[in-house]
Amino acid sequence: MEEAQKMMQSPEFQAQMKAMAQHPSFKQAMKQTQDMMKDPKKVKEMEEKMQAAVKKGSKQLEEAKKKQLEEGGEAAEGAADTKKEGEKADDKEAEKDEVDELQVPNLNIN
Repeated sequence: MEEAQKMMQSPEFQAQMKAMAQHPSFKQAMKQTQDMMKDPKKVKEMEEKMQAAVKKGSKQLEEAKKKQLEEGGEAAEGAADTKKEGEKADDKEAEKDEVDELQVPNLNIN
């Protein structure tokens, strides 16, 4: 978050965003979005599309997470056979930390 805040506060980034906001295609896209938001049918349609995309993305993330855990577990099993007991305990703690880092937030918006 700090990096993002630093980036957004930089004069270069602010100049780039100002230039983008003044670009005719950006203005046109914003106008189209505002017009669409006025139509309840289109808003509902877009919400459904976004929810479907989020579900699909969540499913892909879960599959990738499972695959990564499986691959990591197989590699760890082969390496653990050659290590001493003290090293095994350290590795289990490190693996737990790695698994914690792999936690994917739930992106369902209901």
